[in-house]
Amino acid sequence: MTTVPSAGPTRPALGALLRWPVLAVAVGVWESAARARGSVFFPPPSRIVRHAYDLWFSGPVSHLFLTDAAFDTIGPSLGRMATGFVLAAVAGITLGVAIGRSRRAWALCDPVVQFARAVPPPALVPVFVVVLDFGTPMQVASIVFSAVWPILVNTAEGARATDPLRLDVAAVLRLTPAERLRYVILPSALPRVFAGLRLSLSLTLILMVFSELLPGTENGIGFLLTDAQSRSDLLTVWAVLVLLGVLGHLLNTGLLAVERRLLGTGRKT
Repeated sequence: MTTVPSAGPTRPALGALLRWPVLAVAVGVWESAARARGSVFFPPPSRIVRHAYDLWFSGPVSHLFLTDAAFDTIGPSLGRMATGFVLAAVAGITLGVAIGRSRRAWALCDPVVQFARAVPPPALVPVFVVVLDFGTPMQVASIVFSAVWPILVNTAEGARATDPLRLDVAAVLRLTPAERLRYVILPSALPRVFAGLRLSLSLTLILMVFSELLPGTENGIGFLLTDAQSRSDLLTVWAVLVLLGVLGHLLNTGLLAVERRLLGTGRKT
């Protein structure tokens, strides 16, 4: 019997190749339109990229081509974002598994969770300012509070959806609660966990910028955006926007790579 080779492994590479021409066309249209209009408010992408390079990526080789401005701007923002995301992930996964595996806990906590996740992050800023004052702790707390809910809810749903037959097998094998969690519940919930992580990662990037727009911030991408806007430095404003888009894409791509590695799936980005 003749077997037809699967084209599955080539599909992600083909999809990646198809995305580049679309991006090139979009950038080309933007470049042509911006040059034709000649507006100071909409510079061409070539000028934006050149300005971003001079501003952040023209440093020495010993600093990985990063300038002092990059360390003063991008470094603190990524630090706040990483801290908030890790804390939200740990709290969300831990509480999600605990709530998801208990019907009583889910029934009691679900109204509170739905209420808390519906509160807009800007509405809580005065509360965090009163409790923590302006500064990095307040910024990280605002990121964690808003980013934890997608992880918690998705983890709880994943834990609740664990196949009862697998739990029965674990009981027959006399697995301890820790072993049951490690070998049965967490593997079953991982797809939903990563769905929550992806949502929270995008939300964390947004909240990081928002928290740095507040008074009392002395560095970071959001601070630079506000400072450039106050000085009418539109080229820097556009450079920051492009930087945020690139960071969001790279972080999401990295998380998807981790997901494929752990789940052993061939999901496309």
